[in-house]
Amino acid sequence: MSKVVTVIDTFGFFFRSFYALPQHLKTKDGFPTGLLTGFTNFISTLQKDHDSDYIIFAVDSKGDTFRNEIDENYKANRQAPPPELTMQLPVAIEWINKMGYKTLGLTGFEADDMIATVVKFAKDKGYKVRVVSHDKDLYQLIDDDNVTIVDAIKRKSVNEEACYEKYGVTPKQFIDYQSILGDSADNVPGVKGIGKVGAEKLLKEYGTLDNIYAHIDEIKGANQKKLIASKDQAYMSKQLVTLRDDAFDTLDFEEYKMDVENPFLNIYDELVQYEQNAILRTLHAKNMVSDEQKEKAVQKANEEIAEDHSAEEFKTTLITDKKTLDDVIAKLEELTIVAFDTETTGLDYENDKLVGFSFCFNEDEAYYVPFGHFYLGVGEQISEDDAKDAIKKIFNSLIVGHNIKFDLHFLNKFVGEELSVYSDSMILAWLINPEAALSLDKLSEKLLNHKMIAFKDTVKKGETFASVELEQACKYAAEDAYITFKLYNLFLQKLELQNADHLIDEADDIEIPFLQTLLKMEETGIAVDTAFLEKFLTEVQANIQTLTQEIYTLAGGEFNINSTKQLGVVLFETLGLPVGKKTKTGYSTDEKVLSSLKDSHEIIPKLLEYREVYKLYSTYIEPLLKLARESEDSRIHTSFVQTGTATGRLSSKNPNLQNIPTRTPLGAKIRQAFVAPKGKKLIGIDYSQIELRLLAHFSGDPVLVDAFNHNKDIHLQTAIVLFGEEEAAQKRGIAKTVNFGLLYGMGQKKLSDTLGITTKEAKAIIEKYFESFPTVKTYFRSIVDGSKEKGYIETLLRRRRYFDYENATPMFKAAYERESVNSVFQGSASDLIKLSMNKIIKTIEKENLGAKMLLQIHDELIFEVDEAVSDELGKKFQSIMEDIYKLNIPLKASLNIGDNWSQLK
Repeated sequence: MSKVVTVIDTFGFFFRSFYALPQHLKTKDGFPTGLLTGFTNFISTLQKDHDSDYIIFAVDSKGDTFRNEIDENYKANRQAPPPELTMQLPVAIEWINKMGYKTLGLTGFEADDMIATVVKFAKDKGYKVRVVSHDKDLYQLIDDDNVTIVDAIKRKSVNEEACYEKYGVTPKQFIDYQSILGDSADNVPGVKGIGKVGAEKLLKEYGTLDNIYAHIDEIKGANQKKLIASKDQAYMSKQLVTLRDDAFDTLDFEEYKMDVENPFLNIYDELVQYEQNAILRTLHAKNMVSDEQKEKAVQKANEEIAEDHSAEEFKTTLITDKKTLDDVIAKLEELTIVAFDTETTGLDYENDKLVGFSFCFNEDEAYYVPFGHFYLGVGEQISEDDAKDAIKKIFNSLIVGHNIKFDLHFLNKFVGEELSVYSDSMILAWLINPEAALSLDKLSEKLLNHKMIAFKDTVKKGETFASVELEQACKYAAEDAYITFKLYNLFLQKLELQNADHLIDEADDIEIPFLQTLLKMEETGIAVDTAFLEKFLTEVQANIQTLTQEIYTLAGGEFNINSTKQLGVVLFETLGLPVGKKTKTGYSTDEKVLSSLKDSHEIIPKLLEYREVYKLYSTYIEPLLKLARESEDSRIHTSFVQTGTATGRLSSKNPNLQNIPTRTPLGAKIRQAFVAPKGKKLIGIDYSQIELRLLAHFSGDPVLVDAFNHNKDIHLQTAIVLFGEEEAAQKRGIAKTVNFGLLYGMGQKKLSDTLGITTKEAKAIIEKYFESFPTVKTYFRSIVDGSKEKGYIETLLRRRRYFDYENATPMFKAAYERESVNSVFQGSASDLIKLSMNKIIKTIEKENLGAKMLLQIHDELIFEVDEAVSDELGKKFQSIMEDIYKLNIPLKASLNIGDNWSQLK
């Protein structure tokens, strides 16, 4: 039986495990441990997953390699890895040797060349090789009988078939494939203008790079010109991507025997120091560690002092004269990345003002430009006119901000024109992990180990930023720009190292244009009928008063109805109603408790009605009326939160216009207050059953696909399958609940509560559904299995949501399974609506249409249009939404036109 060699692409593996594990893993002293945890997990499963005779850790050497002699630009653009990764690398390398394993590296060569040379020697001896890496550069080594690539994180092996399936070329063609394609990350030029599809097609037809150029006259069109123009680059690229298998002359495999027993005992002290608790529990459970060793290690760990790994020192420069400002701006070029931030007197762009701006375009210095500070003894500042000119010039470069939509509201108003931006570090942070805290200060502390200056420590209570002394303002403001610059570059690298660089394109092509779309919607606002709201307010106040008196009568006295504590005493002590549940502060009187007591006393229905009416009054009617009165044109401007949900759905705030209730007559009546001004109409276009259509698209279930392709009633079709033809019409509502419920992870308990049936009946319905739609069940299972294997799900446009199953309790694991399914559909629906909104806004501007996009309420868009063209534009926008993305089934959207929001259903 052939011997087996396992060779590790060491740094590649470390980078991969670092980004695969949660970034929040740290010791109590703040030292990051994600990479170390991934490494110890790997070593602990080494014998089980990589049962080998020999193990070699291939490493890169410091300094240039022979490839830099071929092209001095090779890997020149590679950014330094994030500090939390570089802090762990030397520890992990040291562990390899301490545990009894050996590294293999050689000056002038890369780890990949070490691996290629090991492979050659192993094949000469008839050994089999497993290369642990996710680097596609190593695919050229694959040989099904002898060499496979293993992704240790995904625990998958890549053979010739998997290589061909993924890239459309064989391992033997891979060098030529990369020679054409190039690699922007490593500065390998390739053939400019030919991508993956073109490279694959050329190699399928001609086999090799040499043969392509031998038949260059046969190749027609643009590809021929591109190949001729880039011939030198293609062959230079071939030299760069070809792995050397002659890095050394001999290799004694016996030096790398995989016979290390209990490797962790050799680094026990370090495991304690770096809080590798999972491995420590295993060692302790197997009684492999003495009490003396435990005590010594703990003492050593407690004596360790955490180093300060804050962001590098940087210079903050206050600019108060035009010449200095002009000189600095003159350094900016069209392709310069500039982090930009504003300081204002408050958060309301309608009424507050700009005070100054900060910017940063390198890691050494950040600038603050004041022009609106006002306090006794304030020094020289830039004039407003010079500030406007400077901002316009700076925005000719590539502008990056953190939540820059906020800044753009102030900036557009200040300079009198619409400015555009290149990227937003908050959006990139959200794409990396949509559930992480996204504020600049929290990201700085977590990722850069840098605690930022607090706003409350800069601006005195009751004052604004205009009152802050210039020098102190400069420190605070310039830091914002500097940290934004640092994070932006870090996030690009994180996305690339997570194999998620497609999300950089997602940001550029969709999310940043969407930011501009939302900006326009927020500035436009929606008109409100103030007189209607005032009348409605009076009616509701009278209703509340009547309900209050009725409740007092039924309770036998007056009390504060809005006080949970007082209400609990009245219900469960005075009236003696059965107690549902108690909290730390008294009796629970939440909606669920009150609903369960509905038939116990006539006060309960009155309380439920009071709560509904009071919530409408306090949460919607009164605040909306206040905002409408404050607006000169009676328009309300909500703020849309682009990064507020893990699935990608928008939320809105100040006020929240997405949660206005519609199920009750009073709730629905609020929508009558949102109106079209004279000469205008409101248009509502709502995607029909978008998530079920996505289910049909993704799963390919024949019943669902047939129903949507032939415009059948999907809920009726489901009812026919579940209950038969005779009962189908009667039980359509149940089928509808099941159809949507299962997308949201509804279990038998929730279904029984929703339908008012027993859990046994609910269980039987769910089982029948999955028996009848086996393709759907298989697809749901594939989502869950994929999320466990990869640690994330992807939406239609490949946005990701991560799930940390590894560290989850059983309850959270079950929740993750439900959410993984739900996230695919909600996230994909949000992808489609974003694409539609971006295209419609672009169409409105390009064709100068008499229309404005006002609101997005999940799957519905609301527009204000000129009355004379309302039908025409309604159909135009409906068509854009239905044709925005080619699914396996048609997208449908309903169109409604009216004078107020309530008429759009």
